[in-house]
Amino acid sequence: MKKFFKFKELGTNYRIEFMAGMTTFLAMAYILFVNPSTLALDGVEQLPEGVTRIDKGAVFTATAIAAAVGSLVMGLVAKYPIALAPGMGLNAFFAYTVVLGYGIPWETALAGVLASGLIFIVLTLTGLRQKIINAIPPNLKMAVGAGIGLFIAFIGFQNSGIIQGNDDTLVTIGNLAEPTTMLAIFGIFASVILLALGIRGGIFYGMILTSIAGMVTGLIAPPTGVNDVVGAVPSLTPTFGAAFTHFGEIFTLQMLVVILTFLFVDFFDTAGTLVAVANQAGLMKNNKLPRAGRALFADSAATVVGAVAGTSTTTSYIESTAGVGAGGRTGFTSVVTAGFFILALFFAPLLNVVTAQVTAPALIIVGVLMASSLKQIEWDQFEIAVPAFFTIITMPLTYSIATGIAIGFIFYPITMLLKGRVKEINPVMYVLFVIFVAYFIFLS
Repeated sequence: MKKFFKFKELGTNYRIEFMAGMTTFLAMAYILFVNPSTLALDGVEQLPEGVTRIDKGAVFTATAIAAAVGSLVMGLVAKYPIALAPGMGLNAFFAYTVVLGYGIPWETALAGVLASGLIFIVLTLTGLRQKIINAIPPNLKMAVGAGIGLFIAFIGFQNSGIIQGNDDTLVTIGNLAEPTTMLAIFGIFASVILLALGIRGGIFYGMILTSIAGMVTGLIAPPTGVNDVVGAVPSLTPTFGAAFTHFGEIFTLQMLVVILTFLFVDFFDTAGTLVAVANQAGLMKNNKLPRAGRALFADSAATVVGAVAGTSTTTSYIESTAGVGAGGRTGFTSVVTAGFFILALFFAPLLNVVTAQVTAPALIIVGVLMASSLKQIEWDQFEIAVPAFFTIITMPLTYSIATGIAIGFIFYPITMLLKGRVKEINPVMYVLFVIFVAYFIFLS
């Protein structure tokens, strides 16, 4: 095992790798509770006609399985200390844009995730994935990340009750004296304090403190016994295989845009995370990532497994930097993280104490972290600023990540052409321009 993971060459050992794997798990364990809450549209009372609510227990199990499989493949095949799980932003797009916004059943949405994962595998094996990533301007990549951050935070503010609807101004501040809203505000303060103090896993610990505060104040029903904490693994029956049975429903222009969005966001997430974590761990060689193809395969394979099990797109997690910071340097770190996700399967009963007010602070804090990419956009160049700003602002305002991407990708070639920067526009951007224009025509 030591020779397989090259412990001696990378200056590590079992104890360091185990602690790193556990640190990474604690930093991203919040997804086990946030993902079921998001996909089940907690806090949304009325769903579109013909749309049912996905089973939270099944999503919990699917989330843990996708994370375990993805992290295990990353550790054993790519040998990187990078963990995977269903991605924030991608789950919000799945739930709030595709299901709630478009009125597409979650079963069909899962089929779209499966299709994107299969396409991802093909693009990775053929080497086309890197060419497509290079075709998207860096400024637009940063804008997509920041826009998703604002969108996620907006959902968090809504679920917490801090922001609510208003007939005159569309949105306004909610009743901050409402007990459940006060609980969410407590959660925000707790998470901010923990992260500001540099405590790894601050988001997860913030959720624990908020749940405890909710039980103490009587806002959340506390567990009454061991069975309310540890129990049987929730069945996958409600979601398993739904992606296959509804695969024939994805062949529409609307679903094409959905699949493209799943692909693009996963592209950006994975590429950025791999480079960031590898850089921190000192694993980059000549500014290139060794075994990049294997790492990308782990990501796409986990997405396929997750879609079949019943969850949104699985991607590499930037929280892996927490494990690297704790000394993780090999794939054994990811194997340990995978083990903790498997163990977590038996703690599904805790879903009952993790309410929308408990997960809302996590959404808001993740939004803050994602918005940091705003600083990398070249705002002083108007032809760049326009498509970037439209991408960012329209995601929360239209309640759609896909719409934000579409508007930004339409304006980019227009402003660049008018500025005389024709040679800088990759031909792929013209193809996307036509697809997204057709998308808006279809919507109208």
